[in-house]
Amino acid sequence: QVRLVESGGGLVQAGGSLRLSCAAPGSDLNAYAMGWSRQAPGKQRELVASIMNSGAIAYESSVEGRFTISRDIAKNTVYLQMNSLKPDDTAVYYCRRGRRGYLMSDDYWGQGTQVTVSS
Repeated sequence: QVRLVESGGGLVQAGGSLRLSCAAPGSDLNAYAMGWSRQAPGKQRELVASIMNSGAIAYESSVEGRFTISRDIAKNTVYLQMNSLKPDDTAVYYCRRGRRGYLMSDDYWGQGTQVTVSS
């Protein structure tokens, strides 16, 4: 059974920073892709950052230059460093792990962590 444990959400003022963590015990990040998606109220869930098993990284355009995804393979953990946060970044952020080296619709999902950015 795949388990994803997220932490690091919270309330921050616009312009501030937060770092999200997602621990994936027992998951070899050399084999599986990881990513972060978010869902704001009334909006569809969107993928904001991903890291493939190869280490290749991609970002959604609105977060590029502000967010950084990284991983610690030894700790089976992926991080999302979020800087210069904006109120539009307010959402529930979900960690996801692929069933293969890239992400698809059948990924495993964490329980989500709330990020609220006040103006």
